[in-house]
Amino acid sequence: MTELEELTATRIDAALSGNTAYKRLGPSQFLVKQGSTFVMLTAQLMNDGKPQVRCLAQLVKGVNMTPELAYELLRLNTQINFGAFGYSAPAQLVLLTNSLLGGATLDAEEITSTLESLVRVADEYDDIIIEKYGGQRMTDILEASELGKLFSDPNASAF
Repeated sequence: MTELEELTATRIDAALSGNTAYKRLGPSQFLVKQGSTFVMLTAQLMNDGKPQVRCLAQLVKGVNMTPELAYELLRLNTQINFGAFGYSAPAQLVLLTNSLLGGATLDAEEITSTLESLVRVADEYDDIIIEKYGGQRMTDILEASELGKLFSDPNASAF
């Protein structure tokens, strides 16, 4: 890890460390649980060498992209404060992603405000997408794995 990635990771850890729905997975990877959603945060460098925090919530797996789903995701992208919905065709996976600039300018309020908005949107829309378009919540898949066992309280929520 570079010095900038370490600084970014330290700031993420400081902002979230008192939260029972937060776990540090590695030097630059973090996990936050909210309701039926997990959000992964990664401290990494962008192509130009500047640090960033990449946030990724995998919402629904096994959903087929249709024109209606594509339109719905684009429409939702115009209404949410932070992040953007996307789709991974190979995994048949609906995602919610966001990036923040890392390094010395990154502060706790920026991390928690962005993350709180992301987890609330993700927690709400995974159910809506499944109801309208099918698929399975990633949380249901992940909680059956080792990842789901990280939180002693299965109902842990970050915000």
